[in-house]
Amino acid sequence: MSATRFPAARRGKLGVATWLAMALMGAALWPAAAHADDHRRLAVPLPRAYVQECAGCHMAYPPGLLPAASWRRMMGRLDEHYGSDASIDEATVRQLSEWLQTHAGTSKRVRAEPPPPDDRITRSEWFARKHDEIAPATWRRASIRSAANCMACHPGAERSDFDDDAVRVPK
Repeated sequence: MSATRFPAARRGKLGVATWLAMALMGAALWPAAAHADDHRRLAVPLPRAYVQECAGCHMAYPPGLLPAASWRRMMGRLDEHYGSDASIDEATVRQLSEWLQTHAGTSKRVRAEPPPPDDRITRSEWFARKHDEIAPATWRRASIRSAANCMACHPGAERSDFDDDAVRVPK
């Protein structure tokens, strides 16, 4: 290919067809990039106090799964944390509250919906949509126990990886 046959290439300019092809490729890749961004946004480093205080009883849920208002309410009533007294010292409450507010859900799915009833992730509209094919009896299996046990079906849940392709529903 000589430069004389492709004068635009010789001058470093791109033709209309090239720009159109690049635009179409970008548009085709945009949804995948946005989806990947959602997963990266969920995977924030967890403070040691969050792991110690919260993951001692349940999975350390990614803060991006709930809006800031839900985390604020939850941290304000730790003495009544879903039937348990999860009270912690005031300094740790402030530290974790600030971190949860900073990393709370801001994705379209979290912002567009009202906070879930009683601030449970499993009662959010997006959670119900994502799990609508799961029969109620499945949640009660001894290997799962409840919808809140993300790690039972999502092997990467502790790393904030909820990729649909990795889901394995135990018997």
